[in-house]
Amino acid sequence: MAEKKKISQSTLKKSFRNWAYGNLTCFSQEHMQTFGYLAAMLPVVDELYDNDEDKVKSLRTYTTFFNTEPQIGTLVVGLTAGLEEARANGEPLDDETINGIRAGLMGPLAGLGDSIIVGTFIPILLGIALGLSTGGSVLGPLFYIVAWNVAMYFGMKYAYNQGYTMGGAAVEALVGPQSAALRSSIVMVGTMVIGAVAATWINITTALQVTFTKDSAFVLQDTLDGIFPKALNFFFVWLCWWLMTKKKISPTVVMLILVGIAFVGVLVGFFDPKLKY
Repeated sequence: MAEKKKISQSTLKKSFRNWAYGNLTCFSQEHMQTFGYLAAMLPVVDELYDNDEDKVKSLRTYTTFFNTEPQIGTLVVGLTAGLEEARANGEPLDDETINGIRAGLMGPLAGLGDSIIVGTFIPILLGIALGLSTGGSVLGPLFYIVAWNVAMYFGMKYAYNQGYTMGGAAVEALVGPQSAALRSSIVMVGTMVIGAVAATWINITTALQVTFTKDSAFVLQDTLDGIFPKALNFFFVWLCWWLMTKKKISPTVVMLILVGIAFVGVLVGFFDPKLKY
């Protein structure tokens, strides 16, 4: 019987450091924190698998889009490290399960982290630092630099370790009798999060209307709202999904296509950017 694989403490520490200080590696609007995530998983995958083919196959799991609040979101990185360890030991964990967990957690943890870290903790530290800076004292900036880095490091370290522990403990639930229902639920939650983000942040309307008389006109947007509110939002989200998944077009090219559609739409009067010169 093959010896059970276990991630060493030195590798876990290296993985954590890669995420803590490199979560915004090669940051772009297309990938966000994807490459930072890959950097964190590199030492884990390198230790768990012996041949390059298995390493490449495993790392492809983490090439999908990822973006969350970096501090609280460390929990997800630790969790997937634990799941990757279980997969390397033969547990039936596929890419869909791991990516479903990532997608399902990154949104809620981003909201939690933005509220706690960005909206509460950082303003408190800045308030104290500003008070210490009265009269031009250097104590204020020094306090903030030290306090933030110490809290950030140990807080993220704790979140990573908790995630790693949960990752190992979660394997039974993910592959046990209830695994099919649980995995479907995880994927569904991730889909709901993405759908909610699209419905909240995307707002596409048309300015197209046909005037019949002085007091009568056909306004396309009012008609669409009466039949299917936010129909254009749905159509453009579906179009992007179709182009990227079915036609294998890169996100950058899809964005250029949307720019072209918007440009033509403005020229023919379908869209109105409300620009004034």
